[in-house]
Amino acid sequence: MQEFKVYQSLWAMERRHTDGVEPSLHENLERIHAAGFDGLSFNVANSALAREVDAFLTPRGMGMEWQVFPKSVEDLAPMLELASKYKVHHLDVQPDVRPRDFKEVVRLIDGWRRLAEQVEFPVYIETHRDRITNDLYATLDILDAFPDQKLLGDLSHFLVGREFAWPVSDENHAYMHRVIDNCWAFHGRVASREQVQIEISFPAHQPWVELFKGWWRYGFTSWQRRAGPDDSLVFVCELGPKPYAIIGRDGNDLSDRWQDALLLRDIAKGLWAEVSGAPR
Repeated sequence: MQEFKVYQSLWAMERRHTDGVEPSLHENLERIHAAGFDGLSFNVANSALAREVDAFLTPRGMGMEWQVFPKSVEDLAPMLELASKYKVHHLDVQPDVRPRDFKEVVRLIDGWRRLAEQVEFPVYIETHRDRITNDLYATLDILDAFPDQKLLGDLSHFLVGREFAWPVSDENHAYMHRVIDNCWAFHGRVASREQVQIEISFPAHQPWVELFKGWWRYGFTSWQRRAGPDDSLVFVCELGPKPYAIIGRDGNDLSDRWQDALLLRDIAKGLWAEVSGAPR
């Protein structure tokens, strides 16, 4: 039976508050586990961090999304080797390279795809600004070259990057749907035309929340058609700290991002229930 998993982002647990207080890794992991999240998304900065996080998550039945940032084809190989030693749900690749020549884009992606064929876990390329998928149109070109390329959809980057007119046109919805039809996991945040992350609990932001709910609902339905009967879809609550989070005059968040993450998780689970008939 297909399953829906909601992970929390470790990066999103950073407070970056003006009081200078930051919880420890263990405190953050305990909080995420106690809240009932299914797993954790984190940047694998080194093998020691991988061991420490795995030692906490695996005995508790929680999953892992690893984030890596290769600058070349060769950079991905040791990351895949390390991930192969752990039970990683999937690898999130943010290619930290910005070729202007599309031939170089094709060369890099082809190389990463060949490496990914050698491991047993899925490897997805994330849609993200300042990466190889910086722009919606560039990503569509990538899909023309590699129609079966598996993506991880952080849709906020394309809305703010293209600054779609409101209401979003049928043409732009169609472009987004084409990308979403290649997404095998999602990073969750809500953007507006001008800001990559807005507070989902603010009444004035609800039109944007509804826009993203529509895209995620479409994405969950699309994934269910494409995935195997025993596969699981991961949705990561990734409400990042400043400068992603909007701050007030005092230099601190305008809303409680932890509470917003719990709200986002409930929204995602509700959408999954709508399209699958699963209990909320």
